Amino acid sequence: MSARLEALVGRLRGRRVLVLADLVADEFVYGRVERISREAPVLILRHDATDVRLGGGANAVHNIRTLGARPLPFGVVGDDAHGRRLRALLRERGIPTAHLARASGYATPVKTRVLAGRAHSIKQQVVRLDRYAPLPARSPARRSLERALRAFRGGVDGVLVSDYGCGLLDASLVRAALGFARRRRIPVTVDSRFALLRFRGMTAATPNEPEVEEALGVTIGHDRRRLEAAGRTLLRRLGCQAVLVTRGSDGMALFERGRPPLHIGVYGSDQVADVTGAGDTVIATFTLALAAGATPEEAARLANYAGGIVVMKHATATVSAEELLAAVREDASR
Repeated sequence: MSARLEALVGRLRGRRVLVLADLVADEFVYGRVERISREAPVLILRHDATDVRLGGGANAVHNIRTLGARPLPFGVVGDDAHGRRLRALLRERGIPTAHLARASGYATPVKTRVLAGRAHSIKQQVVRLDRYAPLPARSPARRSLERALRAFRGGVDGVLVSDYGCGLLDASLVRAALGFARRRRIPVTVDSRFALLRFRGMTAATPNEPEVEEALGVTIGHDRRRLEAAGRTLLRRLGCQAVLVTRGSDGMALFERGRPPLHIGVYGSDQVADVTGAGDTVIATFTLALAAGATPEEAARLANYAGGIVVMKHATATVSAEELLAAVREDASR
């Protein structure tokens, strides 16, 4: 298995993956703790720095790029400062922005995390502020994006759909993505934060365990039997070939048609540094591996390595092909 996984890492380079996604700006505000406020029992921070990173579906795009492949993002941003910043960050990383539509009156979604600590210490997140309003149902930007998708004739090896609930992915656009992938006979995957069961007919889905519980109205906890029942139910209701459930420190569980469930132990330490954006890294690696010819099991194992690497980094982060290859080799040598 190790030799096969090593070969697959090499085959990721140059693959083209179309990413239809909610694009989010991840903003990190760092401050030093000075004292407790007299106005309320809260910390007073002295601002140190603000860092804006590619978040949401844009983080999946970024991970595909750092793994050596060629992402093609299709999404919508606002005609605002954060929208311009996202476009600039993508261009700085050599990622095309030709298929990013600007929507007037739409605010680019922003997740602001405030991190606090003493000078020279690791800062801890103390609060998160989300700023977004769903894209209007009749947005011309969405229709423009759908026309661009239907008219696209370039070579593509896979399609990734990232739904953060920002209103981009209506039924018509999802049908266009499915039709696009089926005509080309390429894999299409989905990661949906709030509406997993809307995405029927995909090749695979990569929900985390809380998303599975929410979608099916069940409680899994650490009960493997409940997890396996939920996985089989999702396979049937989504009509897909595979479901990869991420479980935090409990690793992952892969469900495929006609095969027993596969439980994969977590890679690395379960003492994580930051889980921000880890799901984006998982679906980026999983989709890219499928696009390179991996089986769902092989893709899941590579995604598990990638997830284990990225949670040891602070803030929204990515994984490189070199790091992924080193993890495969290190695990094989144990």
